[in-house]
Amino acid sequence: MQPDHNQALPDTPTGEPISPPASEQLQSLRSSPFARVSLVAYLFLIIYASWYPFTGWQTNSWAALPELIKQWPRYWGGFDAAINVVGYIPFGMLVVFALYPLVRRWWAALLATLAGALLSATAEIVQNFLPSRVTSLLDFLTNSSGAMLGAILGALLTPLILEKGRLQLLRKQWTHKESSREILVLGLWTMAQIYPQAYLFGLGQVLPVISQTLSEMMDMDIDISAFLLQGFELSAEEYLLSETIITACSCTGALLICLSLLNRHAPKTILSVLLLGAALTIKALASALLFKPEYAFAWLTPGARGGLLISIIMLYGFSFAPAHVQKRLALLMLTISLIVINLVSDNPYFAATMQTWVQGKFLNFNGAAQFLSLFWPFLAIWALLRKPRPAVKVT
Repeated sequence: MQPDHNQALPDTPTGEPISPPASEQLQSLRSSPFARVSLVAYLFLIIYASWYPFTGWQTNSWAALPELIKQWPRYWGGFDAAINVVGYIPFGMLVVFALYPLVRRWWAALLATLAGALLSATAEIVQNFLPSRVTSLLDFLTNSSGAMLGAILGALLTPLILEKGRLQLLRKQWTHKESSREILVLGLWTMAQIYPQAYLFGLGQVLPVISQTLSEMMDMDIDISAFLLQGFELSAEEYLLSETIITACSCTGALLICLSLLNRHAPKTILSVLLLGAALTIKALASALLFKPEYAFAWLTPGARGGLLISIIMLYGFSFAPAHVQKRLALLMLTISLIVINLVSDNPYFAATMQTWVQGKFLNFNGAAQFLSLFWPFLAIWALLRKPRPAVKVT
């Protein structure tokens, strides 16, 4: 005879119910697929940032490696050291969240610290074989410190975020099921604004990169965009229209993803405004740091302002559509933006602005930021096209 799992637990002689076994308590706690997917994505970004560009490998540097590791770098700044610490804080937090609930909080923090140190050591050793990168003991120490801080912070935040805390409750109340993938995509959208772009929210401009790669491989000038346009040149008005279309479609597509995962109980307007505000704030701060403070809002051109206005109008109309329709509209908007931005060349003003780029800042993360800027639209399209997993029926 099979036991009835729905039967109430018996009481102890003192009148208190017997607690379920630890294994059943562990099964009642749910892991976070969002944290694990985010950890994999962030791990990939760290590796990409640490080893970019992946050219000029040298295999005869093993002998000098021990002495090189002991040396303290001659030239280093507090800004770069702080960035190395901050860059590994999310990694430490995500490892703790990814290990939940299999590993207790502080044991998870210890494992996250060791994982951060191991990752940093591996990255620094491999950098010894890249002529454009420098192996540094300071980078290892700052990265490991960042991972430790993130692990401690993750352990402290686990009850609030992953257990029955306020944030977990709000997520259950405001979002549909299987929303982790979309939340990750939206978080990466704000971070993708760090890398300079020719147009506001103009992510996914891959044809120039492909053209440059093919030109270097074949030792000849190749421009895929010019070939597709067959010599057609845009006027100043057409550049302005293109910029407006790119900004409007990109912004609308990203915010429609946000609207599609929110249910009727969520404050959709407030959350959409906060998401857009976060993206614009990151854009302004990155422009001020990478270029000059007076360039903080250089991207807010007439075309960008017009695109934002059109996006707000479209979002108001699309906000009344069902969630599955909003996803299809988001897919359409992102596709239009991708097509236009890959056919339109950079404007001369942006090319002149790039000459003032202070690339010493965020040097180790320029490659990762560029990668995210190029491939975010394709990640978003993949998330929109992927069908949700069917619910598992409990018998």
